[in-house]
Amino acid sequence: MAALAAALTLGVAGCVPQDEPTTPPPSNGGNAVDQLSQLTVATAGSMKGYSRERFPHWRDTGKNCDVRDSILQRDGKDVKLSGCNVVGGRWESVYDGRSFSDPSDVDIDHMVPLANAWRSGADEWDNAKRGDFANDTTRPQLFAVSASSNRSKGDQDPSQWKPANRSYWCKYAQDWVTVKHYWRLTVTSAEKTALTDMLEGC
Repeated sequence: MAALAAALTLGVAGCVPQDEPTTPPPSNGGNAVDQLSQLTVATAGSMKGYSRERFPHWRDTGKNCDVRDSILQRDGKDVKLSGCNVVGGRWESVYDGRSFSDPSDVDIDHMVPLANAWRSGADEWDNAKRGDFANDTTRPQLFAVSASSNRSKGDQDPSQWKPANRSYWCKYAQDWVTVKHYWRLTVTSAEKTALTDMLEGC
């Protein structure tokens, strides 16, 4: 039943997982609450030395194709390909409910933004590990969303930005915690409070 619930939750979000996490959070958010309690609370680190180039992405996944194509194909419906390049389809942005048919109108969002990861521990990783993080298709880290919502979010955490689609808040908090827990990243006290509030709605 738990697997069915997780599948239904993903279906509502408009996503089909490429690789299902080993322990997907249950629909009631219980596992995410436990994982959140295990995260280290710390003040946000410095942005000194940060650049997106320190997180090499997108990795190649085929001839002239990369992780972006993989996520567009995973999250879209009626996807049209040219080779392995995604050239058409339908996408619904889970952040704001907007729909698109042109892949160029869709951004691939990092659930935990690269700059946020840098401030919460990734500054101590090497570039290879940061590349693994930036291209993580196993955890709920990469999503096809509207460009406007992705750019509105920027590098903000859930205490600073939440999706306009309130029905997605539970899943958003679960996914954020899953990523931070796996990668052993820290959270700020305000971030933890916001996540706790969001998980109460699960």
